[in-house]
Amino acid sequence: MNNRRVLLTGANAGIGKATAEALAKQGASLILACRDTAKGEEVRQEIVRSTGNDRIDLLRLDLASFASIRTFAAEVNRSYDKLDVLVNNAGIMMNEWTPTAEGLETIMGVNHFGTFLLTGLLTDLLQASGCSRIVTVSSMAHRMYKLNVDDLHAKHNYLPSRAYGQSKLANILFTYELARRLNGSGVTANCLHPGIVKTSFAKRLTGLEMLSFAALKPFMISVEKGAATSVFLASSPEVEGVSGRYFIRCKEARSSKLSHNAQLAKALWEESERVTGL
Repeated sequence: MNNRRVLLTGANAGIGKATAEALAKQGASLILACRDTAKGEEVRQEIVRSTGNDRIDLLRLDLASFASIRTFAAEVNRSYDKLDVLVNNAGIMMNEWTPTAEGLETIMGVNHFGTFLLTGLLTDLLQASGCSRIVTVSSMAHRMYKLNVDDLHAKHNYLPSRAYGQSKLANILFTYELARRLNGSGVTANCLHPGIVKTSFAKRLTGLEMLSFAALKPFMISVEKGAATSVFLASSPEVEGVSGRYFIRCKEARSSKLSHNAQLAKALWEESERVTGL
């Protein structure tokens, strides 16, 4: 990864931090995009110490605010002449319906719409770099729910786990449609399930959801193992030119039948353009 620049969202904890550290060890130049810059600076210094790689920048990004995303993207486009890899790692879980700055439901607003807008604003820079990669962290939770493009922010019968699963399905639909639209551009787009990872993510689950999550504890893996597929897709020559695929444990896997619905993906893309103004 020498001479390769990688931008990671949600890089100050969990899988994002582990991904950043692994890529830094490979010699990549990193841009850590974090909402909490104090925590982000601690992580930046920690990675520099542990890897000896000081080519690590930190910029503030709040994916719950379109204004923040646009300010961040403008700074990246102005400050850097290339971007080789974009890792859309940041994700959020809430325990109640909460609005973003634009009034969107926060889980879908951050996990999908924020990711959609950021990726769109950085696509030109990625294309200018030649053979570039977009890696988006999804989840096996995408299999659990359907997606109604006309009702992405409903408060009625709100369930955090459903909103999360729908946002992860949106991540895959977005990746597949993005790959179709970028075909022949030199930029690839892939997504992944990191595994059931030991992080603080479950703290925002409801009581019943927490019980279900607790049953999965025997199958949980470390953040380092959870980051492995992101690192693989960001750096491995094995996936050079591979696009529009879903991976688990560094191997191509089959996502849900619904995630391959090209009509749904197109409708979600058009709604995302409308919502974000991209």
